[in-house]
Amino acid sequence: MVNFSLKGKTAVVTGGAQGLCNAIARAFHEAGAIVALVDVSDKVVEAAAQMSTPEAPVYYAKGDLTDTANLPKLVDECQQKLGGRIDILLNGAGIQFRCKAEDFPADRWEGIIRINLSSVFFMAQEVGRRMIAQGSGKIINIASMCSFFGSTMIPAYTASKGGVAQLTKALSNEWAGKGVTVNAIAPGYMITKLTENMKEVNPQGYAEITGRIPMGRWGLPEDLEGTAVFLASQASDYVSGAIIPVDGGYLGK
Repeated sequence: MVNFSLKGKTAVVTGGAQGLCNAIARAFHEAGAIVALVDVSDKVVEAAAQMSTPEAPVYYAKGDLTDTANLPKLVDECQQKLGGRIDILLNGAGIQFRCKAEDFPADRWEGIIRINLSSVFFMAQEVGRRMIAQGSGKIINIASMCSFFGSTMIPAYTASKGGVAQLTKALSNEWAGKGVTVNAIAPGYMITKLTENMKEVNPQGYAEITGRIPMGRWGLPEDLEGTAVFLASQASDYVSGAIIPVDGGYLGK
Protein backbone atom coordinates (compact mmCIF):
# COMPACT_ATOMS: atom_id res chain seq x y z
CA MET A 1 0.00 0.00 0.00
CA VAL A 2 1.21 3.52 -0.78
CA ASN A 3 2.34 5.16 2.45
CA PHE A 4 1.05 8.68 3.06
CA SER A 5 1.63 8.49 6.81
CA LEU A 6 4.13 10.84 8.44
CA LYS A 7 4.15 8.93 11.72
CA GLY A 8 7.58 9.10 13.32
CA LYS A 9 8.78 11.85 10.98
CA THR A 10 9.84 15.33 12.04
CA ALA A 11 9.00 18.54 10.20
CA VAL A 12 10.09 22.18 10.30
CA VAL A 13 7.60 24.65 8.82
CA THR A 14 8.72 28.24 8.19
CA GLY A 15 6.05 30.92 8.14
CA GLY A 16 3.98 28.53 10.23
CA ALA A 17 2.33 31.07 12.52
CA GLN A 18 -0.58 31.70 10.14
CA GLY A 19 -1.99 31.33 6.65
CA LEU A 20 -1.10 28.67 4.12
CA CYS A 21 1.91 27.35 6.01
CA ASN A 22 -0.05 27.03 9.22
CA ALA A 23 -2.60 24.86 7.38
CA ILE A 24 0.19 22.69 5.97
CA ALA A 25 1.79 22.35 9.41
CA ARG A 26 -1.56 21.21 10.79
CA ALA A 27 -1.82 18.63 8.00
CA PHE A 28 1.66 17.31 8.82
CA HIS A 29 0.69 17.11 12.48
CA GLU A 30 -2.53 15.25 11.72
CA ALA A 31 -0.62 12.85 9.45
CA GLY A 32 1.57 11.90 12.41
CA ALA A 33 4.64 14.14 12.14
CA ILE A 34 6.30 15.90 15.04
CA VAL A 35 6.23 19.57 13.99
CA ALA A 36 8.21 22.70 14.80
CA LEU A 37 6.87 26.04 13.58
CA VAL A 38 9.33 28.80 12.70
CA ASP A 39 8.26 32.41 12.38
CA VAL A 40 9.44 35.92 13.19
CA SER A 41 5.99 36.78 14.57
CA ASP A 42 5.04 36.37 18.22
CA LYS A 43 1.93 34.62 16.90
CA VAL A 44 4.02 31.47 16.48
CA VAL A 45 3.76 30.80 20.22
CA GLU A 46 -0.04 30.78 20.14
CA ALA A 47 -0.11 28.87 16.85
CA ALA A 48 1.98 26.05 18.30
CA ALA A 49 -0.15 25.94 21.44
CA GLN A 50 -3.40 25.76 19.46
CA MET A 51 -2.09 22.93 17.29
CA SER A 52 -0.61 20.88 20.12
CA THR A 53 -2.35 17.94 21.72
CA PRO A 54 -1.39 16.13 24.94
CA GLU A 55 -0.24 13.16 22.87
CA ALA A 56 1.54 15.18 20.18
CA PRO A 57 3.01 18.54 21.18
CA VAL A 58 3.91 21.09 18.50
CA TYR A 59 7.07 23.09 19.05
CA TYR A 60 8.11 26.53 17.89
CA ALA A 61 11.23 28.58 17.30
CA LYS A 62 10.99 32.34 16.91
CA GLY A 63 13.55 33.83 14.56
CA ASP A 64 14.27 36.07 11.60
CA LEU A 65 14.98 33.95 8.52
CA THR A 66 16.82 36.83 6.85
CA ASP A 67 19.45 36.75 9.61
CA THR A 68 21.69 34.23 7.86
CA ALA A 69 24.34 34.33 10.58
CA ASN A 70 21.77 33.08 13.11
CA LEU A 71 20.20 30.36 10.93
CA PRO A 72 22.43 27.51 12.19
CA LYS A 73 21.40 28.33 15.76
CA LEU A 74 17.72 28.51 14.74
CA VAL A 75 17.89 25.15 12.97
CA ASP A 76 19.79 23.66 15.91
CA GLU A 77 16.95 24.75 18.20
CA CYS A 78 14.39 23.07 15.95
CA GLN A 79 16.44 19.90 15.61
CA GLN A 80 16.90 19.58 19.35
CA LYS A 81 13.19 20.07 20.02
CA LEU A 82 12.38 17.47 17.34
CA GLY A 83 14.55 14.84 18.95
CA GLY A 84 17.76 15.20 16.98
CA ARG A 85 16.78 15.07 13.30
CA ILE A 86 14.76 16.89 10.65
CA ASP A 87 13.01 14.77 8.01
CA ILE A 88 10.86 17.44 6.34
CA LEU A 89 11.37 21.14 5.65
CA LEU A 90 8.45 23.23 4.42
CA ASN A 91 9.98 26.50 3.24
CA GLY A 92 7.02 28.85 3.17
CA ALA A 93 7.70 32.24 4.76
CA GLY A 94 6.85 35.05 2.37
CA ILE A 95 5.74 38.67 2.03
CA GLN A 96 4.03 40.78 -0.64
CA PHE A 97 3.76 44.40 -1.78
CA ARG A 98 1.70 45.81 -4.65
CA CYS A 99 2.98 48.79 -6.62
CA LYS A 100 3.52 49.85 -10.22
CA ALA A 101 6.94 48.73 -11.44
CA GLU A 102 8.03 52.28 -12.29
CA ASP A 103 7.33 53.37 -8.69
CA PHE A 104 8.48 50.24 -6.85
CA PRO A 105 10.65 51.25 -3.82
CA ALA A 106 14.14 49.77 -3.59
CA ASP A 107 13.74 48.83 0.07
CA ARG A 108 10.55 46.90 -0.67
CA TRP A 109 12.26 45.08 -3.54
CA GLU A 110 15.21 44.08 -1.40
CA GLY A 111 13.04 43.01 1.52
CA ILE A 112 10.84 40.77 -0.61
CA ILE A 113 13.78 39.12 -2.39
CA ARG A 114 15.50 38.61 0.95
CA ILE A 115 12.61 36.77 2.63
CA ASN A 116 10.90 35.13 -0.36
CA LEU A 117 14.00 33.85 -2.14
CA SER A 118 17.28 34.28 -0.28
CA SER A 119 15.96 32.88 3.00
CA VAL A 120 14.50 29.90 1.12
CA PHE A 121 17.96 29.07 -0.21
CA PHE A 122 19.83 29.58 3.04
CA MET A 123 17.26 27.64 5.09
CA ALA A 124 17.33 24.81 2.53
CA GLN A 125 21.13 24.90 2.59
CA GLU A 126 21.33 24.67 6.38
CA VAL A 127 18.73 21.92 6.70
CA GLY A 128 19.90 20.23 3.50
CA ARG A 129 23.40 19.71 4.90
CA ARG A 130 21.89 17.80 7.80
CA MET A 131 19.59 15.78 5.56
CA ILE A 132 22.51 14.83 3.31
CA ALA A 133 24.45 13.69 6.39
CA GLN A 134 21.55 11.48 7.50
CA GLY A 135 20.98 10.21 3.94
CA SER A 136 17.35 11.29 3.58
CA GLY A 137 15.00 14.24 3.65
CA LYS A 138 12.12 16.05 1.99
CA ILE A 139 12.31 19.76 1.18
CA ILE A 140 9.13 21.46 -0.02
CA ASN A 141 9.26 25.08 -1.16
CA ILE A 142 6.25 27.33 -1.69
CA ALA A 143 6.31 28.73 -5.22
CA SER A 144 3.39 30.54 -6.91
CA MET A 145 1.40 31.02 -10.08
CA CYS A 146 3.91 33.83 -10.56
CA SER A 147 6.56 31.15 -11.01
CA PHE A 148 4.92 30.54 -14.41
CA PHE A 149 3.84 34.01 -15.56
CA GLY A 150 4.69 37.64 -14.93
CA SER A 151 1.52 39.07 -13.34
CA THR A 152 1.25 42.83 -12.74
CA MET A 153 1.87 45.25 -9.87
CA ILE A 154 4.03 42.71 -7.98
CA PRO A 155 7.41 42.70 -9.75
CA ALA A 156 9.46 41.74 -6.69
CA TYR A 157 7.10 38.96 -5.65
CA THR A 158 7.04 37.60 -9.20
CA ALA A 159 10.83 37.69 -9.46
CA SER A 160 11.19 35.95 -6.10
CA LYS A 161 8.74 33.17 -6.93
CA GLY A 162 10.27 32.60 -10.35
CA GLY A 163 13.53 32.21 -8.48
CA VAL A 164 12.02 29.73 -6.03
CA ALA A 165 10.93 27.48 -8.90
CA GLN A 166 14.37 27.49 -10.51
CA LEU A 167 16.09 27.07 -7.14
CA THR A 168 13.92 24.03 -6.44
CA LYS A 169 15.12 22.40 -9.66
CA ALA A 170 18.75 23.34 -9.02
CA LEU A 171 18.76 21.87 -5.51
CA SER A 172 17.00 18.74 -6.73
CA ASN A 173 19.69 18.24 -9.37
CA GLU A 174 22.38 18.26 -6.67
CA TRP A 175 20.63 16.50 -3.80
CA ALA A 176 18.14 13.94 -5.16
CA GLY A 177 20.97 11.45 -5.65
CA LYS A 178 21.93 11.94 -2.00
CA GLY A 179 18.51 10.95 -0.68
CA VAL A 180 17.05 14.46 -0.40
CA THR A 181 14.11 15.29 -2.66
CA VAL A 182 13.33 18.93 -3.38
CA ASN A 183 9.94 19.97 -4.77
CA ALA A 184 7.66 23.00 -4.74
CA ILE A 185 3.96 23.66 -4.46
CA ALA A 186 2.64 26.53 -6.57
CA PRO A 187 -0.59 27.74 -4.97
CA GLY A 188 -3.09 29.37 -7.27
CA TYR A 189 -5.12 32.37 -6.24
CA MET A 190 -5.72 31.73 -2.56
CA ILE A 191 -7.74 33.55 0.07
CA THR A 192 -5.03 34.73 2.49
CA LYS A 193 -3.98 37.91 4.28
CA LEU A 194 -1.82 38.76 1.25
CA THR A 195 -4.87 38.79 -1.06
CA GLU A 196 -7.85 39.51 1.18
CA ASN A 197 -8.17 43.15 0.08
CA MET A 198 -7.90 42.51 -3.66
CA LYS A 199 -11.66 42.29 -4.14
CA GLU A 200 -12.01 45.84 -2.83
CA VAL A 201 -8.81 47.31 -4.28
CA ASN A 202 -9.15 45.78 -7.74
CA PRO A 203 -12.67 44.38 -8.23
CA GLN A 204 -12.25 44.05 -11.99
CA GLY A 205 -9.05 42.05 -11.61
CA TYR A 206 -10.63 39.90 -8.91
CA ALA A 207 -13.60 39.12 -11.19
CA GLU A 208 -11.34 38.32 -14.14
CA ILE A 209 -9.23 35.92 -12.10
CA THR A 210 -12.25 34.18 -10.62
CA GLY A 211 -13.77 33.85 -14.08
CA ARG A 212 -10.68 32.07 -15.38
CA ILE A 213 -10.57 29.47 -12.59
CA PRO A 214 -12.45 26.40 -13.89
CA MET A 215 -13.52 25.48 -10.36
CA GLY A 216 -15.09 28.94 -10.03
CA ARG A 217 -13.56 29.87 -6.69
CA TRP A 218 -10.33 31.00 -5.07
CA GLY A 219 -8.44 28.38 -3.10
CA LEU A 220 -8.45 27.92 0.66
CA PRO A 221 -5.42 27.03 2.82
CA GLU A 222 -6.73 23.50 3.33
CA ASP A 223 -6.63 22.93 -0.44
CA LEU A 224 -2.84 22.63 -0.15
CA GLU A 225 -2.83 20.00 2.57
CA GLY A 226 -3.06 16.85 0.45
CA THR A 227 -0.29 17.86 -1.94
CA ALA A 228 1.97 18.85 0.95
CA VAL A 229 1.47 15.55 2.79
CA PHE A 230 2.08 13.65 -0.46
CA LEU A 231 5.39 15.46 -1.04
CA ALA A 232 6.42 14.91 2.60
CA SER A 233 5.59 11.20 2.62
CA GLN A 234 7.05 8.02 1.17
CA ALA A 235 4.40 8.21 -1.55
CA SER A 236 6.54 10.82 -3.34
CA ASP A 237 9.93 9.12 -3.00
CA TYR A 238 10.51 9.20 -6.79
CA VAL A 239 9.32 12.79 -7.22
CA SER A 240 11.96 15.52 -7.20
CA GLY A 241 12.43 18.84 -8.99
CA ALA A 242 8.67 19.18 -9.55
CA ILE A 243 6.69 22.41 -9.32
CA ILE A 244 3.11 21.28 -8.64
CA PRO A 245 0.30 23.79 -9.24
CA VAL A 246 -2.67 23.69 -6.85
CA ASP A 247 -4.80 26.23 -8.66
CA GLY A 248 -8.31 24.95 -9.37
CA GLY A 249 -7.31 24.43 -13.00
CA TYR A 250 -6.20 28.03 -13.64
CA LEU A 251 -3.05 27.23 -15.60
CA GLY A 252 -4.85 24.82 -17.88
CA LYS A 253 -7.26 27.41 -19.23
